[in-house]
Amino acid sequence: MVLRKGCKIRADLTRLLCLIFVSCGEWVRADPPGQGWIVDADVYAAWPGRNDVQIPNDSGGSRFALDRLTEDGPDVAPRVQLSWPSSGRREWRVLLAPLSLSSEGVSADPIRFQGTNFAVGAVDGRYQFNSWRGTVRWRWIDRDDLVVRVGFTAKIRDASIRLRQGTLSAEKDNTGFVPLLHGAFERPLGAGWRVEGDIDALAGGPGYAVDAGLKLMKSIDGDWSVGASARFLDGGVDNDEVYAFARFLSVGVSIRWRPR
Repeated sequence: MVLRKGCKIRADLTRLLCLIFVSCGEWVRADPPGQGWIVDADVYAAWPGRNDVQIPNDSGGSRFALDRLTEDGPDVAPRVQLSWPSSGRREWRVLLAPLSLSSEGVSADPIRFQGTNFAVGAVDGRYQFNSWRGTVRWRWIDRDDLVVRVGFTAKIRDASIRLRQGTLSAEKDNTGFVPLLHGAFERPLGAGWRVEGDIDALAGGPGYAVDAGLKLMKSIDGDWSVGASARFLDGGVDNDEVYAFARFLSVGVSIRWRPR
């Protein structure tokens, strides 16, 4: 069991590393250097809408609301994105989106999690869902008044859930590869303003994943822009081993460097 899990994690990491190596090769060949590169840094305040968990997903586990243990938020959720053009209409994107929250809450019911029994009362809960992504996409529509991009995203999910009560502690780690469909658009509004949106999503089998965002950006000089953004994150899985579904609503501020 441990050997198979280790092999799966190595295979997932290998997939993402291969995409990053290919992306970096395209980055080095970008001509002229710097033209079209975009660096985005976002800081979000994230509120959980739901965070339901049952591990294991059978009579040996209790289904409980993890968000009642980690409080209502908001929690800080940063994101950093680098994108650059390749040949023709093709582009590459690398996204780093960590998310972690923890707190002490009170459980009104006993919880059985990962083979450990937690009594009614105060329980420390920790939830982590880091997302590392590489995207290849194409400018499907490329006009002065509208740009629409479509493509594919390779995502590494680095997730864990931990409960602690006194000397008792139990944790479930989940690292895996997730293929997603990608879409994005941007439209100028005039006077340096522009509206933008993006989505990585896929549904099928025992689960689904959606990460969608909307931005309003304002150019403040030739290279820099600032703006406000909102984001919707939803997804989870229901299989023989795990039942876990989470939803987050976020609002934040964005800063962009786009060298000319």
